[in-house]
Amino acid sequence: MDNGSNRTEFLFRSDSYLNAVAGKVVEVNELGGILLDRTNFYATSGGQPGDIGFLETASGDKIKIATTIHPDGDKNLIVHVPTDGQDLPNVGDEVTCHIDWENRYKLMRMHTALHLLSVVIPLPVTGGSIGAEKGRLDFQMPEPPEDKEALAAQLNALIERELDVTEEWITEAELDANPDLVKTMAVKPPVGQGKIRMIRISDGAETVDWQPCGGTHVANTREIGRMRFGKVEKKGKINRRVAIHFDS
Repeated sequence: MDNGSNRTEFLFRSDSYLNAVAGKVVEVNELGGILLDRTNFYATSGGQPGDIGFLETASGDKIKIATTIHPDGDKNLIVHVPTDGQDLPNVGDEVTCHIDWENRYKLMRMHTALHLLSVVIPLPVTGGSIGAEKGRLDFQMPEPPEDKEALAAQLNALIERELDVTEEWITEAELDANPDLVKTMAVKPPVGQGKIRMIRISDGAETVDWQPCGGTHVANTREIGRMRFGKVEKKGKINRRVAIHFDS
């Protein structure tokens, strides 16, 4: 975090596979939350839970992290929330950030699968949640799908195409000029920085999905594995919740 910039460097944006990186403590707040100049921990937002793991001090002590959040909704900062009863570091201490990789990787696989679900079901998305075992999207869907198994087959067919997943950035003006890129009605991409992070899922020159997203993803859909559909639940007059699970 540069002096005066008041930002955390989000290393997971350019590399979701960083499971251990060095950082420096820049603040320990009144609640014991730990802010670093840089981190590979993703903070709770956009339906994706914050990473868990631990911070390792220079002396080898491990500070267990229960979750990771944006303080007071400030999307430029990340607070690592330790479990109770632990010794906290001092400002200026060097630490190594270790995420729980098994948990993170499941979230990455599920998050990318949910992007593909929004392709299989091309309806406005009214909500969503990403879990390590199951995920779901809420759609503006007045009638239930006629054939869940057919939808599952379409989803798995996309996964099996071994599509590349990449990030890129566009300006806020470009997004404003193309509002249909935002599929989620309830969660809007963060604005105010002049640029928007986009996730593209593609097969060579063919784009399968392209939408704003700040979360973590796998590099190729072959990493997701097979998925199966769970319940389709009615949530309001014209909304339905569609859950997907890892098949094994």
